[in-house]
Amino acid sequence: MKNFSFTTNDYLILLAYFVAVLVIGFKTKKTENSAKDYILAGRTLTLPAFVATLVSTFYGGILGVGEFSFRYGLSGWFLYAVPYYFFIIIFAFTLSSKIRKTHLYTIPDQLDKVYGKKVAVFGGILIFLLSTPAPYLFMMGILLSGIFTLGVTFSMIITLALSTLFLYKGGLRSDVRVNILEFFVMFVGFGIILPFCFNSFGGFEYIASRLPENYLTLTGGNSFQYIIAWFFIGSWVLIDPAFHQRCYAAQSKKIPKKGVLISLVFWMIFDSMTIIAGLYSKAFFLDELKNPLYSFPAFADEILPPIAKGMFFLGMIATIMSTLHSYIFISSNSFGRDIIARIKNETESQKLYNYSGLIASSILALMLAYLLPSVINIWYTVGTLIIPPLLLSVVTSYSRKLQVHSKYIFSAMLASFLFSLLSFTISRFYIINGKPALLFGLEPMYPGLILGLIIYLIGYFKRKDLITETDYYQ
Repeated sequence: MKNFSFTTNDYLILLAYFVAVLVIGFKTKKTENSAKDYILAGRTLTLPAFVATLVSTFYGGILGVGEFSFRYGLSGWFLYAVPYYFFIIIFAFTLSSKIRKTHLYTIPDQLDKVYGKKVAVFGGILIFLLSTPAPYLFMMGILLSGIFTLGVTFSMIITLALSTLFLYKGGLRSDVRVNILEFFVMFVGFGIILPFCFNSFGGFEYIASRLPENYLTLTGGNSFQYIIAWFFIGSWVLIDPAFHQRCYAAQSKKIPKKGVLISLVFWMIFDSMTIIAGLYSKAFFLDELKNPLYSFPAFADEILPPIAKGMFFLGMIATIMSTLHSYIFISSNSFGRDIIARIKNETESQKLYNYSGLIASSILALMLAYLLPSVINIWYTVGTLIIPPLLLSVVTSYSRKLQVHSKYIFSAMLASFLFSLLSFTISRFYIINGKPALLFGLEPMYPGLILGLIIYLIGYFKRKDLITETDYYQ
């Protein structure tokens, strides 16, 4: 585990941030004791708050971005960023306004309204898994262990404590107000390192002269099927509970669409900053850095002077923490309200089960971070297993013309999840000639997607039988 060289001033910068997070989080008070106030901040998000919280929440995988850039060069941006841009635009124009107009609280609420309780509970379980903060918890463990010379597991436990205490008290209001601080810090942090890169190494000529040729191509030598798999993982946006929650919490129906499109501009700016920093890191280390996950922190440790180093590390920490506590909050609500309370038929009561939800979310995150100690592996695994069963059910629920009988949606979700799990398990435990054995020669996501689509289409072509059953199309 790499230890970073910090001065007293660098430590003070980080300490100031953690104190600010706790002060802002604990000083934020609920205006009323209700689910609407706790989960959706009373639907009071203005456009600036909407943009700040969405941008910071959906960009937490900063060490994973560095790992991508270090492994694949420019294709890391093509694989990880471009698919998301595509689906973010689709989300903005097709779903964002519809979500706000429902006046609901969560994705399972929408599934319950259209497809019934069984689909909603299963959807809640899937969202609980999808929104796990495991990759962000693992990244914080890596950073804090290197900064404070602590063990990774102990660092993760400390991070969980910092992230959950103020959420239990203030709910989404606390989350959003801390996100606003982190929005500014993440841009300042990465804005600091780039001038040092230009001054120390020069411009594009330095990168081009030291990197392998495939690092400056869009595909990076990856197979077409692998690229398409990451493209489908970009559809994560359409079912991402953070996107839906922010839309539900918006002050007016006009804010979500405009806010998502403005957020996209900020993501594109931040992506350009991170990919340039990642290319400089690879050009600097070449093959000397054994673990690409350390691409950004190890590079900053080598080239930045005191204070600037502290600010850059703070930028990385704020980027990760913003997503970590937001997803802990979403995941805990999924467990407490969308699973436990729904099973008990208590979703309309004020009992939120937030305490048990925070514990369950934290335990799951620790387990996944321990079992899959790679940011990319966690993303790929969760995306592969959860996107296929959720995609059809969530997207079709917002269009009466696409809805089918709930039994087909539930069957499609269950079969899609199990088939993706089977395909994924085979690829991990059976190796042929040094390569994973792929079911039907396909990446694990595809079999589940295809099977789920087939079951859905069977239901769709039998849809005429349901014209009089208006209860499914309320």
